[in-house]
Amino acid sequence: MKKFLKISGVILAVFIVYCLIAIVFFDSHYHGEKSIVIKAPKEKVWQNVSSMKAINSWSPWMKLDKNLIRTYKGNSGVVGDFFSWKGNDKVGEGEQEITVIVPNKLVATKMHFIKPFEDYATSNIKLESESNNTKVTWDIDFDCETMMKPMKPILHFQMMSTFKEGLNDLKILSEK
Repeated sequence: MKKFLKISGVILAVFIVYCLIAIVFFDSHYHGEKSIVIKAPKEKVWQNVSSMKAINSWSPWMKLDKNLIRTYKGNSGVVGDFFSWKGNDKVGEGEQEITVIVPNKLVATKMHFIKPFEDYATSNIKLESESNNTKVTWDIDFDCETMMKPMKPILHFQMMSTFKEGLNDLKILSEK
């Protein structure tokens, strides 16, 4: 039993030291991005990223709640195209709005997460031609609360996994 307590104490001490180091030295800003090459011209891929409804057709977050309540406002595919959602604990509640559109090149959005906690983020989907293919880069930027800084490595892993899933779904959709 003493050996178990010693090992538990060491693990706890290492965890506490890691958290303190992360709080002090990790940057509060988070940037994550993932890219994929799609065997389709930009114009075809653009159809699947140029509006909130189009993005939601392959977004991995839309799969997390089959009863998700979705509301769209504004004109589809232009600045101001607005989407709000309300769902289970996995997706929470929030809003996303297109802030910049450069046809066949860029869709920029701002997000407001309401539940389970309030936060703000920006996200971009960028398209670049590569021969007859299209390179798509999806990114996100936001600031972490001080106490969340130790979670950044886990957050990054989850975000990259989710981006990979979404980009793979976009690839399948665009290569049809």
